[in-house]
Amino acid sequence: MYEQTINIERMEQAVSLFGSFDENMKLLEKEYRVSIVNRGDAIKISGDPEQVSKAAKALEGLLMLINKGEQLTEQNIRYCIALVNEGNDDKLPSLSSDCICVTMSGKPVKPKTLGQKSYVEDIAKHTIVFGVGPAGTGKTYLAVAMAVKAFRAKEVSRIILTRPAVEAGEKLGFLPGDLQQKVDPYLRPLYDALFEMLGAENFQKYQEKGSIEVAPLAYMRGRTLDDSFIILDEAQNTTPEQMKMFLTRLGFNSKIVVTGDVTQIDLPDGKKSGLKEAVRILKNIDDIKTVRFTEKDVVRHRLVQDIIKASERASERRQEKP
Repeated sequence: MYEQTINIERMEQAVSLFGSFDENMKLLEKEYRVSIVNRGDAIKISGDPEQVSKAAKALEGLLMLINKGEQLTEQNIRYCIALVNEGNDDKLPSLSSDCICVTMSGKPVKPKTLGQKSYVEDIAKHTIVFGVGPAGTGKTYLAVAMAVKAFRAKEVSRIILTRPAVEAGEKLGFLPGDLQQKVDPYLRPLYDALFEMLGAENFQKYQEKGSIEVAPLAYMRGRTLDDSFIILDEAQNTTPEQMKMFLTRLGFNSKIVVTGDVTQIDLPDGKKSGLKEAVRILKNIDDIKTVRFTEKDVVRHRLVQDIIKASERASERRQEKP
């Protein structure tokens, strides 16, 4: 039985590290099949030498997060474990990030994975950014957070959020109400993110002044969008013509973020995705950046990662069949 000891400076560190009813340590013990015991100012890990070494690296990464003021959750513990298992424990110090903005409930919005951190940094540096990846990776949420940050800092005078109104198994004509009411369900995720960060009252006020606009993609035609932070969500459901129309709306002192998941295309059979086409033909243009997320960047329930992996394996098997 091999043992390794990690010293801790303060009892509060141990309390944060172990979590309620030692739930954090149980995750590590289960993953590495080791025993982790708190001995006052030290933590003792015992088990197979290789597994003990991995568990120690994960614990040291978690301690770094605690020392930087981060709160441990199941998501960031599992992410630390994944980095250690891949041999990328040298990237653990990079996990902690600055707060982008604070929601109305006082919750800080921060990138939670290296992919998300890269995404946020690229949005700050580049004029056009494509965020491509599976559901639950924070593509839209972080883009809205960056838009709110730029708006509050008066770097832009408007936030414009748009989506293509493509039916996923339902028809617009069957929905009640006028055109705006028919398309509102498609825009709901964008409304939800703005409500959380600005509050419903502030959102209403800014919308009435024209400082914030949430509209279907068709409403963008013929416009020039200056001094704006523009987000196109669910861009996998645009056609190449729609994508060209949207990107050419870019005006002076504006920024565009395009998000989408190319595995969830709802376009009619035979229609090309404008997102796939744009990423392909614009990849070598300066000031345009593509960030690709993987299932490791999923920050929803851990089962979402498992669902994405299973879907990818099934898709690969279908492609292998003649």
